[in-house]
This record gives sequence, structure tokens and C-alpha cells, in this order.
Amino acid sequence: VQLQACGGGLVQAGDSLRLSCAASLSPFSLYNMAWYRQAPGKQRELVAMITSGGATNYVDSVQGRFTISRDNTKNTVHLQMNSLNVEDTGVYYCYAKRIGAYWGQGTQVTVSS
Repeated sequence: VQLQACGGGLVQAGDSLRLSCAASLSPFSLYNMAWYRQAPGKQRELVAMITSGGATNYVDSVQGRFTISRDNTKNTVHLQMNSLNVEDTGVYYCYAKRIGAYWGQGTQVTVSS
């Protein structure tokens, strides 16, 4: 199983980024998918999740700024991040859960002030 995340980078506060995660999961549509992040010196936290049925949930700090979506035809999950701020800096990990759980390798997001 592979979860390949991409789309991170160095941006300024107020900018946007779109993360993508390509998953070698079958059937992908039955997996609950999520994005976690880990800031330097902090624990990994759940940022957003989307269920197999399409329901979404967000941590309060990103509500209204981030949007998680999935494309079951391409086995991908996306995280659109708008109005980024320095507190959004961290390594973002793709996560998949059905019976087993799987982690991607992470992609770095750095937001400068």
C-alpha cells in the first residue's frame, strides 16, 4: 500500500496551497481518508477527514479555510488550503483507514509571515 502525498511548499501568509494524495488502495471508495499535520515540537494532529460517504470534518483552526475532497475515480484525496498562516506550518500526512490504517510519507508546508 502506498500513499503518495505532494503539493507542499514554501508560501507567504495569506497564500493558498493544494495538497494531493494518490493512494494504491482498493477499493479506494470504501476508505475513510484524512490529512494530519505535525508542527515542529508538537504532536501530530488531525486537520481534516472525509469519510467513504463524503462527510467531512475539520479541526476548528482550519474551518472555513481548508477543504478536503476526494476523487474516487483517481484514488486521490485533496486538501485545498486557503488563507494560510504561520500556524499552518508543518509536515502534512495523508492517512487512510478502513480495516487497517495507512500513512503517507508527508509533505512539508512552510508559511512565512
